[in-house]
Amino acid sequence: MKKVLIIMGSDSDLVTMRNACQVLDELQVGYEVHVSSAHRTPQRTAQLAAGAAAADFGVIIAGAGGAAHLAGVIAAETTLPVIGVPIKSGALVGFDALLATVQMPAGIPVATVAIDGARNAGILAAQILALADSDLSVRLQSFKQNMVAGVEAKDEKLQKLGVDGYLAQK
Repeated sequence: MKKVLIIMGSDSDLVTMRNACQVLDELQVGYEVHVSSAHRTPQRTAQLAAGAAAADFGVIIAGAGGAAHLAGVIAAETTLPVIGVPIKSGALVGFDALLATVQMPAGIPVATVAIDGARNAGILAAQILALADSDLSVRLQSFKQNMVAGVEAKDEKLQKLGVDGYLAQK
């Protein structure tokens, strides 16, 4: 099975990017995590991206805050799907990272999730890999069914306890 390469611009991004790791663990998808900056280590970042396909990765997740050029720099160096995670930081609390990640020039696509949306990035990466992996597809179906069951259980509890009772137990 192909793996997911997770690259973040700074180790401070790990708190957010850990959410992608957790969901990939839950779905039994292999991954590697690296710190590599688009600005401070551009050659290393380019090498990681350019060598990803040969290293048996099928998707790359790139998380960065601030200027957040990481996902675009990676997408320029590979034909693998790249998922950008804009990370909340600085005075603009992630809006700058969102714009830098989503506004790619023609020919350099980056799928972009919500600010701090690393969990969704992990799920999307698994869905991409599942196109060629029927076992992973079954695990994703189960994952989605568990989400449905979780929402239904919460509603049942709300109906039983009422608003105040439900909130008192949170």
